[in-house]
Amino acid sequence: MATSKETSREKIVKKVLELLDNHPDGLHYSALVREISKIMPGIPINTIHGTVWDVDVQNPSRIYKPSRGLFRLSRFKSEDFSSLTSAAATSKSKQSMIIKEEGFYEPFADWLVNEIEDCTKAIALGKNKFKDKWGTPDVIGKNESKRSDIIQAPIEIVAAEIKTDINQLITAFGQTCSYRLFSNKAYLVIPRNSPQDEIARLDSLCMVFGIGLILFNIEDVDNPDFDIRVRAIKHDPDMYYVNKYMKLIEEELFK
Repeated sequence: MATSKETSREKIVKKVLELLDNHPDGLHYSALVREISKIMPGIPINTIHGTVWDVDVQNPSRIYKPSRGLFRLSRFKSEDFSSLTSAAATSKSKQSMIIKEEGFYEPFADWLVNEIEDCTKAIALGKNKFKDKWGTPDVIGKNESKRSDIIQAPIEIVAAEIKTDINQLITAFGQTCSYRLFSNKAYLVIPRNSPQDEIARLDSLCMVFGIGLILFNIEDVDNPDFDIRVRAIKHDPDMYYVNKYMKLIEEELFK
């Protein structure tokens, strides 16, 4: 005969499966615990934590972890489902292109200056301003001391790559890495509705490479709601490339 505690655990596992079925990209541990505690307020929170934390180990044929802390149904690993979600992602991507990527350049430049104060001036760039295969940042800015400051700090360059197409996240990461060649800080800015396992991987990669990761609302260009997922780490770029590229935008950024 099953005990009350075992019955509670069975109910939790059943609810986990239901929640994951409604979220093909998966759910994080904290989200699962939060949702289950709302749905089942009568079950002790410690029981919920104790059941959810290794639910993939206890149910290996039905649940797996594509990345740390993210739970997903095993059936969503299938090739058929992958092609289905890829098609859906392409459809979403096409819809999102109604709001052009360029529409987020100015809002992000403004956010760098006025919200997090990483720049004293930032401009939208994009296109092929730098005219080489390494690409051109979508937004670039500078951070310099005020004339009234007693101690003048060296000018810092900040570069950002913004992507609205969730099928281009890996490409965007590579481009952002290349911007570290001539910038003190580099940011990768991606849609908040990107696949959770992709966000988790980029989260880890950005921490390893010192790149800032920003999530934003792709549906509203007037209120992108930029949010810092990983903070950019300042480093010393190669001054040869700093001067090479800054010379191309001297009029826009330094005058």
